[in-house]
Amino acid sequence: MTASVLPRGLDLGPLHVDTPVVLAPMAGITNAAYRRLCAEQGAGLYVSEMITSRGIVERDRVTMTLLVFDELETTRSVQLYGTDPTYVARAVEILCAEYGVAHVDLNFGCPVPKVTRKGGGGALPWKRNLLGAILQAAVAAAAPYGVPVTMKTRKGIDDDHLTYLDAGRIAQESGCAAIALHGRTVAQAYAGRADWDAIGALVQHVTIPVLGNGDIWEASDALAMVAQTGAAGVVVGRGCLGRPWLFRDLAAAFAGEQVATLPRLGEVTAMMRRHAELLCQHMGQERGCREFRKHVSWYLKGFAAGGDRRRSLGLVSTLSDLDALLAELDPSEEFPASALGSPRGRQGSPRSRVALPEGWLEDTDGSSWAATEDVSETTGG
Repeated sequence: MTASVLPRGLDLGPLHVDTPVVLAPMAGITNAAYRRLCAEQGAGLYVSEMITSRGIVERDRVTMTLLVFDELETTRSVQLYGTDPTYVARAVEILCAEYGVAHVDLNFGCPVPKVTRKGGGGALPWKRNLLGAILQAAVAAAAPYGVPVTMKTRKGIDDDHLTYLDAGRIAQESGCAAIALHGRTVAQAYAGRADWDAIGALVQHVTIPVLGNGDIWEASDALAMVAQTGAAGVVVGRGCLGRPWLFRDLAAAFAGEQVATLPRLGEVTAMMRRHAELLCQHMGQERGCREFRKHVSWYLKGFAAGGDRRRSLGLVSTLSDLDALLAELDPSEEFPASALGSPRGRQGSPRSRVALPEGWLEDTDGSSWAATEDVSETTGG
């Protein structure tokens, strides 16, 4: 693909995104602090952690703590989870009217067993009529506010129960502004390779924008996906863990510039400090440092930081302690080539059986299914 035909932006209804890149919602990761950090690196759309519709409607305390935005977050984007059209519609209305949200994404891709066994996440598109009812309710609730609704899904439950082409058609007929496809099934979870051919097939199947998700570890992967599939943009998840500067590379790549960031360890530690600082601003120092600990191994992947120092950083409780430990690292150490193009974050093995409600696969209707939606949910897709 030549620079002249690269997508230079992404239009989701009335919402224009300068760079066709979306930060994938990740539980415990894409909070307001991390979204701000990534946004400081490059243009794109930065989506919140997955939030349950029922939790919003009932003003659940845990749910509402997730519904937090940074003061400089001008384009508020929220991913919503729901299995009941009424709850979803009411939650969308609350998000638009009370929180000034500019984009709502609906999660139909989560592979976590505690979600799928209730018919949610990646299991729900099997029930075509229910999927349509939820999407139509969400789009109707958002319409008075001019807020676009999109959905994210997977190829299907497993290779024998694929849903993505029907899901794309239903999304289009329901008035969704776009659909994002993770090129794996629920059974695959995060194992194996993403099927980019499926993304290309969906592009050919619908007229609304299709965003591709899966195995984007470097900016060059994003360009390769768009070239192969014809996708309107990409959704980036695990590839940015410990590498928020990936969004800088993506912005440059989609602008036709040949830029790849290979920061020395000193630049990485500066990013780590900024990340921890933002977490502390939003959560307070004790909780912010505790939340930062999970990111240490991702930032230092491939660097010769030493086991003892990594363990100490994984126990940091104050910013001053963090500063002291980061000062012990060699700022001139070059970025490890071994960390380029390799999977980051959770991977695991494929599942031999997907957890589903009893009798779930017996029909593809779902109109009479009694939804069991939790008030709060802290996982993601």
